[in-house]
Amino acid sequence: MITVELYKLFTRARTWISVLLICGLPLVVAVFVTVTHIAPPPGQGSAFLSAVLTDGKLYPAAALALVLPVFLPVSVAVVAGDSIAGEAANGTLRYLLVRPVGRTRLLVSKLLALITFVLFVVLAVTVTSYLIGIFLLGPGAPAAVGPSAGTVPGSITPGGAPTGGVQPGSSITSLSGGPLTLLQLAERVTWAVGFITVSMLGVAAIALFLSTVADSALGAAIGALAALVASEVLVTLNAATVIQPYLPTRYWLAWIDFFRQPIFWRDIQRGFAIQAVYVAVFLAAAWANLATKDITA
Repeated sequence: MITVELYKLFTRARTWISVLLICGLPLVVAVFVTVTHIAPPPGQGSAFLSAVLTDGKLYPAAALALVLPVFLPVSVAVVAGDSIAGEAANGTLRYLLVRPVGRTRLLVSKLLALITFVLFVVLAVTVTSYLIGIFLLGPGAPAAVGPSAGTVPGSITPGGAPTGGVQPGSSITSLSGGPLTLLQLAERVTWAVGFITVSMLGVAAIALFLSTVADSALGAAIGALAALVASEVLVTLNAATVIQPYLPTRYWLAWIDFFRQPIFWRDIQRGFAIQAVYVAVFLAAAWANLATKDITA
């Protein structure tokens, strides 16, 4: 059943169009930044865009910040909203359940397909934006070699023995101003990918629940997006301070704290926790509704 769902997911033109559009936005932005050599000042515009002109290795982080607010949630909501409602609208849901396929098994298969889609899209953005950043924006200054190159302060002991300090060009400046090695950067990007994937699973859980309620895939997707838009509005509303920590989009950008030195864990931990709650609650609601739903009519 899982294999069937994955086959349907990756043989649909809609899936690949979504991936191309999401990966295309960072490409368009990179072209404009490369041609004009103009990036937003630090603290303005999308995160990390002010730094990519000097180091293209940071572009995956900038690309993730570009696609997260709109493009990624929309694609996830559309795919998740189509999971059950699309089958019902096409008349195939009844035939699926006539076969020896339990409703729980069907829901789990849909969920695993959604997880695969979310992870695939996030990884596609990360990998393609890294290649785009290296090719268009450059990998940054090469690592210094030789005695005249020097090292960062603290890398040489008073007696002249090296202490393993990072050479200029072999590190990246974090958002806090401290250096990150290339290995640390790769680790932080990996953690950011995991955090964003979990955040999008919260969107998928909401849309999947609505897919078991609505009569059309479009209605389920629009309902999920409406909930996210309402959350975004309330996050910026001072009068809604009391409920802001519990909104699904409140900690979406907390993954940026992975790129500080040291990492700021508070919002990251809260983000994981709130998404886990949304996933658990809405998946349970989706299972309860599908298990009792009359699909024979």
